[in-house]
Amino acid sequence: MAAGTSIDVLDLRHYSATALRQLLEAEGDLWRERLNWDYRASARLLMQYLDNHSLPGFVAREADQPVGYVFGVYEEAKAVVGGVFAAERPGGEPARAVEGRLIRHLLELLTNSPQLERIESQLLLHPSGMHAREFRDAGFEVFRRLFMVRSLLGLWTAPKVELPAGLELRQWKEDDIGAAAKLICETYHGHPDSLINDQYRTVHGSTRFLSNIVRYAGCGAFSAPVSHLIFDRARREPVAMVLGSRVSTPSGHITQICVHPEWRGRGLARTLLSVAAFCFMRQGATEISLTVTEENRPAILLYEQEGYTCGHRFDAAVWQRSWV
Repeated sequence: MAAGTSIDVLDLRHYSATALRQLLEAEGDLWRERLNWDYRASARLLMQYLDNHSLPGFVAREADQPVGYVFGVYEEAKAVVGGVFAAERPGGEPARAVEGRLIRHLLELLTNSPQLERIESQLLLHPSGMHAREFRDAGFEVFRRLFMVRSLLGLWTAPKVELPAGLELRQWKEDDIGAAAKLICETYHGHPDSLINDQYRTVHGSTRFLSNIVRYAGCGAFSAPVSHLIFDRARREPVAMVLGSRVSTPSGHITQICVHPEWRGRGLARTLLSVAAFCFMRQGATEISLTVTEENRPAILLYEQEGYTCGHRFDAAVWQRSWV
């Protein structure tokens, strides 16, 4: 650290979006460099919340200048660690150390908030292990996740769709959210991902999850032409689904893929992956990405067979209040 300087940690609500603009732009550069992800839409949404002074979080300040920030989001009795970022400065404290300090402050605030029963975090931008210690020291369970990428270059032929009798494939419609939420809830019952994201456990939670993706740009710009469902004609219910969003000009991202347990092993996931990849290619994307929990080996094997490789590993972390 440069002589005569020190870092103060202050309440995020004291800062406007304008004060943190340079930090957000530097963070956006890292998203683009590390994940080929355009962070500008997310940054604009975050700036709206910053100007409302409604987010719990902290700012690291050095010589009266913000050099890092961390924020969370309240969801009823749950909080989500939304993001953390610190800029590297010549002669200054390493960004990783500043981020660690900010995370400790936020976790202390959240774990000591009596109204909160659960805290979740998925710091996609940060490599696995970078901040695992801060979370484990605060009583979190940490899960490693993979960010996998597939090139779309040379993909010119439409996939051949062959489905079991009684099933049909069609594009996503706006009024599919209710049926899709029910499918997610049934698909993830007892699944490792339901430990990481408790929204998967109920239809209500799954509806909120889908609304964030489809209506509020929670993960890029949602693309209905990429997103498809496979329906059981007799039951008039979806049995499998893929949702896609555009996260940058060259990159598409699969935000959700699931197959009902009764229909696994029929090639439905492989079909949906192929359809999504071809649709992204027709939009001009040159690559497609998705995330998967490391424990989900069958899914990882499928993705590898479909041409995906792991480009990045990151951590998810979960804290549950103990009432004992």
